[in-house]
Amino acid sequence: MKRNVAILIAIAFMAVSCSNKAYLFTSFHEPADAGLRMLYSYDGYHWKDFDTVFLKPEVGTQKVMRDPSMVQGPDGVFHLVWTSSWQKDKGFGTASSKDLIHWTAQKHVLVMEHEPGAVNVWAPELFYDDVQNQFIIVWATTIPGRFERGIEPDSNNHRLYATTTKDFQTFTPAQLFLDPKFSVIDAQIVKRKANDYVLILKDNTRPERNVKVAFGSSPMGPWKNISKPFTENFTEGPNTVKLKNEWLIYFDSYRKKTYEAVATKDFIHFENANNRISIPEGHKHGTIVPVKKNVVKKMMKQVRG
Repeated sequence: MKRNVAILIAIAFMAVSCSNKAYLFTSFHEPADAGLRMLYSYDGYHWKDFDTVFLKPEVGTQKVMRDPSMVQGPDGVFHLVWTSSWQKDKGFGTASSKDLIHWTAQKHVLVMEHEPGAVNVWAPELFYDDVQNQFIIVWATTIPGRFERGIEPDSNNHRLYATTTKDFQTFTPAQLFLDPKFSVIDAQIVKRKANDYVLILKDNTRPERNVKVAFGSSPMGPWKNISKPFTENFTEGPNTVKLKNEWLIYFDSYRKKTYEAVATKDFIHFENANNRISIPEGHKHGTIVPVKKNVVKKMMKQVRG
């Protein structure tokens, strides 16, 4: 029996070591003025910090970099968007890179400039739509007096908006992406298969402040059947990665100051996966990007000199 177990462990180790897969997890540390950090992993469960800043924020009212979201396009170029200010900012930051070391000049994309009452642009999240061959960027904005609200102040009553781009030079006019009749932030689009998408979101109302999912046949919605929460209250920044036959959803449990995860195979049933993951202390709201191992090796070489 012991010999069989040892053989299975050896096979599993060989499968991981022979795989060419790796993962990057964009990150920032409070107070968010230093810039882009990243974690790396070879299995999607156990993460290590490069322990350096890859890009310092230069745009926006506050010139911070919160909630960095990154996607690798079909041409291999990495595109990054981020929250550039806490409030009094009607745009988000963006930059691109071929190697994650050298970056293009940063841009401040004023997606809500047409709304005089807009308070903020929070947590822009990137998604590559391989059907329309375009990038979708979804974020949360509060426009006081625009929507019905709950207990939260009208200055904290968010709805989701979106823009699309093919080249990060021109962007379509912002449009309302989701009004679930409650304050909503931190949304991520996940494609399961053709015409089958999941939207992971934070219900930001009091007393909820937890993570839920909705379903749609297009990455632009409409989104239906919003679920009950599958996390505790005071959780946010959900991000998902597909690992073999399950999806792992990471999220920030900000009151406990821990990063946690649940596993699901259908986005209906969820199980606690905290005992299967390890996340460096200080990691905050980012996105996971599958890459080849040599991408991580080149980054490590650059970082270590």
